[in-house]
Amino acid sequence: MDKRAFIKNLGVMGAGLSGGFTSLREAVAAVEHVSPADLATDEDFWLKVRGDYEIKPDYINLENGYYCFLPQQTLEHLIDHMRMANREGSYYMRTVQFENKNRVANAVAEIVGCSSEEVAITRNTTESLDLIIGGLDWQPGDEAVMAEQDYGAMLNHFKLVERRYGTVNRLVSVPNHPSSDEELVELYAAAITDKTRLLMICHMINITGQVLPVRKIVDMAHARGVEVMVDGAHAYSHVPFKMSDLNCDYYGTSLHKWLSAPLGSGMLYVKKEKIDRVWPLLAERDLGTNDMRRLNHIGTHPVHTDLAILNAIQYQNTLGLERKAARLQHLQHFWTSQLRGLANVIINTPAELHRHGGIGNVGIEGLEPAELAERLMNEHRIYTAAINRPGVRGVRVTPNVYTTKGELNALVSAIKTLSA
Repeated sequence: MDKRAFIKNLGVMGAGLSGGFTSLREAVAAVEHVSPADLATDEDFWLKVRGDYEIKPDYINLENGYYCFLPQQTLEHLIDHMRMANREGSYYMRTVQFENKNRVANAVAEIVGCSSEEVAITRNTTESLDLIIGGLDWQPGDEAVMAEQDYGAMLNHFKLVERRYGTVNRLVSVPNHPSSDEELVELYAAAITDKTRLLMICHMINITGQVLPVRKIVDMAHARGVEVMVDGAHAYSHVPFKMSDLNCDYYGTSLHKWLSAPLGSGMLYVKKEKIDRVWPLLAERDLGTNDMRRLNHIGTHPVHTDLAILNAIQYQNTLGLERKAARLQHLQHFWTSQLRGLANVIINTPAELHRHGGIGNVGIEGLEPAELAERLMNEHRIYTAAINRPGVRGVRVTPNVYTTKGELNALVSAIKTLSA
């Protein structure tokens, strides 16, 4: 085999996309005629999907928000990629590593309908968005707007920039049950001044699951000359959307969340005309100021993680994002609708379907969030995440495609018992 053919073969081995999805394809083929909304209630179909996951029997896992672990097919591909990288060593790293990384960027970009020239593969949402927060050319007195309910890592980086450059951070508090999109738009609009440079918003708030009207907020901010950065950690591969729907300037997400890619995989989107405004965290060779790769130099990292992103995308494409999104939303509505309005029970997530996906948050009057999470685990073997933040006191409940209604009924029963 000549060198060119050998390198091409390496690329194919590196991608490792050819097998392992037969059972899922067959299950999906049998329901092609069923709408995502109707399929969302088909427990037999979702039990077949559940069969793709290795699930611990010790407890009911309702904390998929930190990390959505891999279906077995993706896991096996990840292990194969690790073996390949170990076998090929430096030869792979110096030949097709970057060609395959470009393939990953193309596939990740395709999901949200943007150019791969606007995408960098990162390690998580924190890295993605902190690259923007730390990479803008801040001047003393510049202002940024964000919410108390935003993710702590980004809030902390804004505080660092404030101390370092003399900027001003303006905080708003997002209501858990907004009366309208306009209420949310006006909330952010009221915090903008003539010194505001950047507005950060969540696409889906990580502690409540509330989906914000991103495009309306973006349009308002742009009309005032303010750039918008979107935290999409929990929206990418959870709710279907295209970047053109949002029109934001910057967007970051974690692929190891709802895409179910390996731990340590993320994505940063920067609108093409904004790339040259951002300073990289780590210097890259001179690629030109409009080259997205200049923002993504982190040195040597696990290439098998990159490669398995392609397998995670193939799994999702086989299942269908619309089907997945409908199921997640259905599961959230299934358990929250049984608890809304009950004495001592507080649902911290909007009821309207367009304002939530699969994440929900529930609290109980008189119980600290940590105590509620502890009692759910110790007394009912249900694992959740305690949330104690401004305006949000409860536990975050994040089912996944493998979650059954029986498991959610167990949650409902436990909350009723603990709130009595």
